[in-house]
Amino acid sequence: MPKFGYSTRVEGPCGKAFGREMRISPKHAMEVCRAIRNMRLDAAKRYLEDVQKKKKAVPFMRHRKKLAHRKGVGGSGQYPVKAAREILKVLKNAEANAGYKGLDTEKLRIVHASAYKGITVPGILPRAFGRATPHNKPLTNVEIILKEVP
Repeated sequence: MPKFGYSTRVEGPCGKAFGREMRISPKHAMEVCRAIRNMRLDAAKRYLEDVQKKKKAVPFMRHRKKLAHRKGVGGSGQYPVKAAREILKVLKNAEANAGYKGLDTEKLRIVHASAYKGITVPGILPRAFGRATPHNKPLTNVEIILKEVP
């Protein structure tokens, strides 16, 4: 069984949440985490809800080959609705953990948000003439750390 741990350490009280083996695209999750990093909690929640409604696009910095430009992004972007929905769940979990520890939820800021590839679920896609093609599904790990700032 693998051992999971956070990829960074934060000094002082903080709220943490870890989404393990989520069925979302690792590339989309990485771009969404990059977009919400260092945002205030309420602004990040509004931003992710707007991405789900396709009102705001997420700027794609790394995985942007053959992507169209989006209004308000200043370059390539997309609307990763599924990734935004799942990361919003992890963000709300981190908020609840911070509230349980006695932190003021109005002053929280995202100090760490990262996503990386988890295990790959193997699968096959049947083809003609008795052949098959691999059809694997990658899973994603997401970690978010909130800290109270003045």
